Amino acid sequence: MRITRCSMKSVSCRRPAASSRSGALLCIVSLLSACAAQRIGTLPALDGWDERQRILAGIGSWGFSGRIAVRDGEEGFNGNLHWEQRRDYFDARVSGPLGAGTVLIAGDARAVTVTDDDGEVTTLADPEIELRQRYGWHIPVTSLRFWALGIPDPARPAAAELDGSGRLARLEQDGWVVTVDQYRDGGGQPMPRRLAAVRDGTRVRLVIDRWSFH
Repeated sequence: MRITRCSMKSVSCRRPAASSRSGALLCIVSLLSACAAQRIGTLPALDGWDERQRILAGIGSWGFSGRIAVRDGEEGFNGNLHWEQRRDYFDARVSGPLGAGTVLIAGDARAVTVTDDDGEVTTLADPEIELRQRYGWHIPVTSLRFWALGIPDPARPAAAELDGSGRLARLEQDGWVVTVDQYRDGGGQPMPRRLAAVRDGTRVRLVIDRWSFH
């Protein structure tokens, strides 16, 4: 759970007399209550597969930081990935030994842009095809936001297999096979920690180190 810093300015407490222990205690309780009110990042209970899909697909603002490995035939890379989602808009910052420095991939269902290390911005009509043409590798940017959450992309047909706890274990969607083999706490609920997506000769692996929900 992420907790914002709590300032004494958020609580107004008069200085109690030296003998007024009850006044001091009341001030401390008020301060702790204000801190609790500033907590962010806690998910509601994800009870059952249907509820898990509904809640996670409806979150408007979230992100994660971790590592990504892509292998596409003879091409590929290992790097760091920071993903921020604001409703339908995303920006994914990929950094590491790409041969192109840091790449920022951003957009929504209408348009996706790539900004390279030199600041050159390119709009992609077909992100998967054009990423491969540009860098020799590609990632499924449209659906990855949902797979990272451990749910199918609701806009596309899918076949899902669940683990013994009712969470996603394996998914077939749009020609990709997605597996989630490890979960860990994120926002107070079990969230994917390690997953892989494979299609033809392409393999994308994610290790998520930190979740944030707003």
